[in-house]
Amino acid sequence: MSVYIIAEAGVNHNGSPELAKELVAAAADAGADAVKFQTFRAEKLASASARKAAYQKETTDAGESQVDMLRKLELPLDVYPELIALCKEKGIDFLSAPFEADSLRFLTEKCQMPRIKIPSGEITNGPFLLEIARTGLPVIMSTGMSTLGEVEKALSVLAYGYLHDDAPNDSLDFSRAYEGTQGHGILQEKVSLLHCTTEYPAPFDEVNLAAMDTLKNAFGLPVGYSDHTEGIAIPWAAVARGAEIIEKHFTLDKTLPGPDHKASLAPDELAMMVRGIRQIEKSIGNAWKAPTERERKNLPIARKSLVAKRNIRAGEVFTADNLGAKRPASGTSPMRYWCLLGKRAGRDYETDDPIRE
Repeated sequence: MSVYIIAEAGVNHNGSPELAKELVAAAADAGADAVKFQTFRAEKLASASARKAAYQKETTDAGESQVDMLRKLELPLDVYPELIALCKEKGIDFLSAPFEADSLRFLTEKCQMPRIKIPSGEITNGPFLLEIARTGLPVIMSTGMSTLGEVEKALSVLAYGYLHDDAPNDSLDFSRAYEGTQGHGILQEKVSLLHCTTEYPAPFDEVNLAAMDTLKNAFGLPVGYSDHTEGIAIPWAAVARGAEIIEKHFTLDKTLPGPDHKASLAPDELAMMVRGIRQIEKSIGNAWKAPTERERKNLPIARKSLVAKRNIRAGEVFTADNLGAKRPASGTSPMRYWCLLGKRAGRDYETDDPIRE
């Protein structure tokens, strides 16, 4: 199965519909499978007292509140139909991550979005997770900042929401849904997990790609990687390690104002990441160790056969002094060297003649 590559436009449109459309075109030109935005209403996402992250203070006005910053990054709702139509025209999937209930309903009911991306920050937002599951749609859930236990609790809420329409009585209802056969089945059908380090840019020594294995082994679900490191080496490494989904921020211009541009890929870097992933996919293979068809033609050229190191007369004993190995592999394999030592030559051999005994 091909790796699903999500080009994360996020809020790198800076609230501009035209910039958002250019991001769609750039993602499609780069060969990504999907372009993903973020959908929210600032006042419903953050309170007036919410602080900005350190990286946001460095890349935006340090004096403004998080809500003020988010207002500038809202995308007008009336542009979404245009973006979806453009995605269809360009042959790329449209995705957007909702951050609150109204945005979730807008994306699923008005935009008919077929899959929901759950941001890392919402993984402990139980009521929101329940509402997401009640849509019945498949989800991709990022797990940045999370412990394994928090991921399990989030999955238990999703399992309950997928299976039940009534309100839960308590957390035990979630546990029962998660632990049951139906719960495991619905999660395997609907949910993919993304390992993630929520820092911008993420330090390489905090990436911990091995945690992808932990998620896969713990939950038996498809696992991918949402990357916030600089460059494209880590997404490549994640694919080589088995990631089925890759998500990566990109921008049209890293110097634009806004919180995420600096830690995003330029369009040419995004295209290079996609090309590399497709090459890695082809190179992973099937784990069976055997020569390929194209390798076989090189066997006689690269390998050796036993040869006479000097003239050998018929009846002469083969010894280390007169028996050696050279290319090509047109005679007896050198693996039979020890079988011939001490035996007598069946015919004459000139120097470098392949031994055929």
